[in-house]
Amino acid sequence: VQLVESGGGSVQVGGSLRLSCAASGYNRRYYCLGWFRQTPGKAREGVATIGSDGSISYAPSVKGRFTISQDTAKNTLYLQMDSLKPDDTSMYYCAAESFGSSFLDCNAGYRFTFHGPGTQVTVSA
Repeated sequence: VQLVESGGGSVQVGGSLRLSCAASGYNRRYYCLGWFRQTPGKAREGVATIGSDGSISYAPSVKGRFTISQDTAKNTLYLQMDSLKPDDTSMYYCAAESFGSSFLDCNAGYRFTFHGPGTQVTVSA
């Protein structure tokens, strides 16, 4: 599985960023793709997931502000982040998991096996 994030950067409070992730090598029939974030000294926090069955899940902290989507033709996963807050400052990771059947364990709290190197998002007041 190969995952490469892009689109991070610095933004002011209330601003927006869109993260992209070029994803390949996972089971295109049964999968879960997602984003999680981690700040040094803090626990990993799941942000959002999207399953091959179309299911979408968000962490309560980002619901209503972030939108996860995918372009299957481009093999790209996105995370649109709006109304950003200082607490959103973190390293963001794209993640993927393959499954052997249509039963997907895909939700914002899922602990993914594979993830990319990450992209930094910094929100300043």
